[in-house]
Amino acid sequence: MSVPLLLVGGGRMGEALLGGMLAAGRPAQDFAVAEVSAARRAALTATYPGVQVVEQPVAAEGVVLATKPNDIAAVAAAAAQAGAQRLLSVAAGITAAAIEAAAPLPVIRAMPNTPALVGAGVTAIAPGAHAGEDDLAWAEAILGAVGVVVRVKEAQLDAVTGVSGSGPAYVFLIAEALSDAGVLAGLPRDLANTLAFQTLLGSAQLLIDGDSPANLRAAVTSPGGTTAAGLRELERGGVRSAFLEAVMAATERSRELGSR
Repeated sequence: MSVPLLLVGGGRMGEALLGGMLAAGRPAQDFAVAEVSAARRAALTATYPGVQVVEQPVAAEGVVLATKPNDIAAVAAAAAQAGAQRLLSVAAGITAAAIEAAAPLPVIRAMPNTPALVGAGVTAIAPGAHAGEDDLAWAEAILGAVGVVVRVKEAQLDAVTGVSGSGPAYVFLIAEALSDAGVLAGLPRDLANTLAFQTLLGSAQLLIDGDSPANLRAAVTSPGGTTAAGLRELERGGVRSAFLEAVMAATERSRELGSR
């Protein structure tokens, strides 16, 4: 007996997808999770009653591959042998062609990011050679439970990795720096954290609401004012250039990992 969806890998991303789909109203009986760690299996069983949590993969119509990259080919082959109809991989660096070589099925590659853990992620998906519109819609239904989904060409996934895959780490670094600066200026740490973190949240919401970064920045920057003085120092320190270089370095590293 097969389940509609098997998640192979019950780590943070696998659990985020499971929790998001359950919160969206899908019944627990639709899912199985294969996880090699006994401790994780126990935790998942306790947290998600009704979901089948097993050590080895079981038969399923569709399979989400959320394991370590080195395990993807073997898991994909086992899923195909068990009757899976399509695969969704969230493993970085493993091409659709490599997965298709192990399992002659429709494959969708995805690059999610860690805000998926709180339902605010953004995931780019790309079809493999045998994936069609139905397969893309299937992947969107899964990943849409934890945030926004966009479609890209597979060749663009390395750049996606550089921007949104690695992007949360860049934002966290900004948060650290803003808080540290507040402490340097004389604020207690808890207050500096509140001011920095809420500023990032509110600023992101203004961007999501639709205005451009340039317009929003200009609206905050009075001629000769405090913000203009601060921005001058950021430009002098090469912050813009540093972000460009960071994204390009992460993109190139993603290409290197995918070529192994």
